[in-house]
Amino acid sequence: MSYFRPAIDVMTGYVPGEQPKSGIKVIKLNTNENPYPPSPKAIAALQNIDGDSLRRYPDPFAHDFCQAVSEVLDVPADWVIVGNGSDDVLNILIRACAEGRDRKVVYPMPTYVLYRTLAAMQPAEVVEVPYGENFQLPIDQLVAANGAVTFIASPNSPSGHIVPLDDLRQLARRVSGIVAIDEAYVDFAEYSALPLVKEFDNVIVLRTLSKGYSLAGLRLGFGIANPQLLSGLFKVKDSYNIDAVAIAVGTAAMRDQEYKNTCAEKVKSSRTKLTQNLQNLGFSVLNSHGNFVLATTPQGNAEEIYLKLKEVGILLRYFNQAGLADKLRITVGTDDQNQALIDKLKEVV
Repeated sequence: MSYFRPAIDVMTGYVPGEQPKSGIKVIKLNTNENPYPPSPKAIAALQNIDGDSLRRYPDPFAHDFCQAVSEVLDVPADWVIVGNGSDDVLNILIRACAEGRDRKVVYPMPTYVLYRTLAAMQPAEVVEVPYGENFQLPIDQLVAANGAVTFIASPNSPSGHIVPLDDLRQLARRVSGIVAIDEAYVDFAEYSALPLVKEFDNVIVLRTLSKGYSLAGLRLGFGIANPQLLSGLFKVKDSYNIDAVAIAVGTAAMRDQEYKNTCAEKVKSSRTKLTQNLQNLGFSVLNSHGNFVLATTPQGNAEEIYLKLKEVGILLRYFNQAGLADKLRITVGTDDQNQALIDKLKEVV
């Protein structure tokens, strides 16, 4: 006898990137963390947390953070929903909108596989549509799938490509459900799909402070959409899904755009160097708009290289799945970390 719902018995849980044990020194290039520390203003906010704020329940709607988002991104504060990481907002979307065969979850592949996991938990039927050549968005097939929610990661992981705004605009115009544009890596990209939330009632743009703001350990993300769309999402979010510490630190980080942008530019510069160095070793590297690159190994032995590098304390991300088995996703580290990787690859490849 099982204690669990049938959907839970048959599903496969999401497997996060490997985390090294405490005290073990590694070059960690497997989970797309920012190699630079958070904003000094965010650290100061953390150090100045009022103990009384921990005694009381936090603001359930994180109004201070929403106001900071409003000022920085030029959107009304009541167009923002805040989550315990953007993964929380993804979960809220599926819980509110998707169910069974009639209200499907749709997305192009390969992409962030948590979409599949969250749909299986609901449960909701999933339609995975293969990307076209050169990662062209398969608009017709996505529309035909008739999803209650269609997820588009842009920039996408693990490929690093960004979806043209006209393609997203066409998709939003043609589907009947919600188009959720996951912009976790937008701070390293050339443009954002944010203007679409004012053009279309069915578009929500998701952001996180994990990548560009170096706050993966804080767990803070948010979505931007019109209040009518958000009204249904607020019904299913946990009452106090954001803690007082996250609100204070995240608000300070959001308001320090100069620091965030400076770090993002350093990552982008290092991304260019890393791409060139990998190509010099015979890797094929897709043009990336994230803080990572997807590299096809010269001899197709991605798993072997991944394991050899792991033995010497360098962690990369290997995906044992169709279309990715000969590839490695490599987080952009500091220039010193990237050079250490290249030096080891010269021995391994």
